[in-house]
Amino acid sequence: MPDSHTFEPQTVTIEPGETVTWTNESNIEHTVTAYEDEIPDEAAYFASGGFESERAARSRVKEGLIAPGENYDHTFDHPGTYGYFCIPHEVSGMVGTVRVE
Repeated sequence: MPDSHTFEPQTVTIEPGETVTWTNESNIEHTVTAYEDEIPDEAAYFASGGFESERAARSRVKEGLIAPGENYDHTFDHPGTYGYFCIPHEVSGMVGTVRVE
């Protein structure tokens, strides 16, 4: 059974234009929330719940929760490194990285 407080894999490398799908395989809710200061300047912000900023995602966390068995998708168009986290489990180290090369 996967650890319910980790992204697996923690780092993924893709090509520009590819889509990453996060699937919640645990029995608790999670978010996928970009760190605003850890994405390329030209890239669009991303977060489950469709938020346009990290502040909005943090202040309305319940709207961004991904239920067990549900998915969240994001297409990465710009090369670079993207850092993201789960709001409720950030303090437990639930963070990840997408590298677009």
